[in-house]
Amino acid sequence: MKSADRAKKIRDMSVDELKTQDTDMTEQMFKLRFQLAMGQTESLKKMRELRKDRARLLTILREKESE
Repeated sequence: MKSADRAKKIRDMSVDELKTQDTDMTEQMFKLRFQLAMGQTESLKKMRELRKDRARLLTILREKESE
């Protein structure tokens, strides 16, 4: 999925959905960091995508809250 599609999908969500999505992403990032440190996975690409998606989500969340 392209970043424009991801951003559009995120923009269609409500503020509550965005907050729950944020907590889910935070948990996923923690698990991936832990697995990476333990040497169980080498999913650096997945980690980067998740970090960028979370940044998009937080940006859109702040835009919606300021309106």
